[in-house]
Amino acid sequence: MLTRLVRTYLGRYRRLLLVLLALQFVQAMGTLFLPALNAEIINKGVLTGDTDYIWQLGGVMLAITLVQVAFAIGATYCGAKAAMSFGRDVRRDLFHNVTDFSAREVGELGAPSLITRITNDVTQVQMLVLMGCTLLVAAPITIVGGTILAINEDGPLSLILLVAIPILLLSVGVVAFRMHPVFTLMQTRIDRVNQILREQITGIRVVRAFVREPDESARFGFANGELTHTALRTGRMMAFMFPTVMLTVNLSSAAAVWFGADRIASGEMQVGSLVAFLSYLIQILMAVMMGTFVVSMAPRAAVCAARIGEVLNTRSSVVTAAEPVTGLPRPASLELRGAGFSFPGAEKAVLTDISFRVEAGETLAIIGSTGSGKSALLSLVVRLFDVTAGQVLVNGVDVRDIDPDTLHRAVGFVPQKPFLFSGTVASNVRFGDPDADDEAVWHALEVAQARDFVAAMPGGLDARISQGGGNVSGGQRQRLAIARALAHRPEIYLFDDSFSALDLATDARLRAALAPEVVDAVNVIVAQRVSTILEADQILVLEEGREVGLGTHRELLDTCPTYVEIVESQFIAEEVA
Repeated sequence: MLTRLVRTYLGRYRRLLLVLLALQFVQAMGTLFLPALNAEIINKGVLTGDTDYIWQLGGVMLAITLVQVAFAIGATYCGAKAAMSFGRDVRRDLFHNVTDFSAREVGELGAPSLITRITNDVTQVQMLVLMGCTLLVAAPITIVGGTILAINEDGPLSLILLVAIPILLLSVGVVAFRMHPVFTLMQTRIDRVNQILREQITGIRVVRAFVREPDESARFGFANGELTHTALRTGRMMAFMFPTVMLTVNLSSAAAVWFGADRIASGEMQVGSLVAFLSYLIQILMAVMMGTFVVSMAPRAAVCAARIGEVLNTRSSVVTAAEPVTGLPRPASLELRGAGFSFPGAEKAVLTDISFRVEAGETLAIIGSTGSGKSALLSLVVRLFDVTAGQVLVNGVDVRDIDPDTLHRAVGFVPQKPFLFSGTVASNVRFGDPDADDEAVWHALEVAQARDFVAAMPGGLDARISQGGGNVSGGQRQRLAIARALAHRPEIYLFDDSFSALDLATDARLRAALAPEVVDAVNVIVAQRVSTILEADQILVLEEGREVGLGTHRELLDTCPTYVEIVESQFIAEEVA
């Protein structure tokens, strides 16, 4: 997967890579040419006392060094640009793919793991690409060119390379092979640390309320300890590799001096040639070492690339039609025909054979016990999931045939757990309509019974909202989420238990103010309180994912025992009558 990922995303920058290769070739050849000139200076200048020759070749070496530095800077720039562009493109495609996921795919992969894959995993592969462009490209040029020039200086002494290079490659190969499964485990444990940390930050109030800080600290400490242990294992392997490399380099240099001295004494080799050979030997072995350093990063990058590929290759179970409908007929309506939903491999369906129809200007209320499938039903309308049986129709068109943007413009959804984005009150309300002016924003807030507390906040519409709406109460969060849906002005409103955090008086005022605003729209309200849905045109009663009643409040009191039980649990019988 690593090879395919790099080929796919780095292949877009072929011209930049060709320029990089040319720059690296020039700077590597400049580096290799310097020892030969140094040998000439020693043999023909220093030993003979020819100062003019030393100055002449010294000037040439200085010019080559300047060229080498300039080309090395250019190569580093091109390599960094290619690597950063690679990382940017991979993160972009990951983000777009994840935003297309349905709730099913997000649940299967897990939000903490997705965050790790888009951030840490991409960084690991990007780092390998950067090191490859800046170090690995020059390494084979240096190895091949250095070997040729070393043989040119002294062929018999070059046999040392036949021993040193295989030792280096073998030591690095063994370490890289052993590191691969450890890096796989490390990324999994990074996921686990992120998951626990995310849970603790999100649920900090619950942790404190139940005085569970010591237990949560212990849970995080255990996961962190496992990650640390795994990281230490990889560190020990890396610590073994580099001393081996340096030992090989130093022993090779000592061997070259040992045998080179004998050849100089016998007149078969000059002093300058030995100095040049030592330079080539060190350059070759350092190039091998740099190559092995990059290769040692490959196991972790390969694990990360496989995890990235899993996300990129995962396709959403909610698929857009080949020729989607982009214009919906009027008037608005919402209909379910024998709709059912179940998760793959589940023994029991979440919803079974649900049927109803709501016209524009009508209100459908959905009520039932916890876990009866109320929220799942609304999720089918906005296509967080797709039905596994039957149909969901908006304005008479199956939602699976509607363009997603068209569907989302037609439906305003207030989820059970309202989420606010970091920013301001205005930016959160304008999430429903980016073009809404201040007057429209204030109107939406007034209908949602949020105007008073927003006006009292420092800055009014520009008051800061923290991530998730953590700096406002649950009731205020719900009212801001309702205002966001009102600013959207859709044809179908879906309120998923959106009044649960409101007191009865605020609930009543909000519903009274809401009525004239949604008079031409379809309204679906999931509620737990019977008082919220008494005036609904239809009330759908769910029990264990099945439809057990559909009618008005009065009709259900006579025909639906489940509804009667719900009512009696909330009201005294005389109050109901």
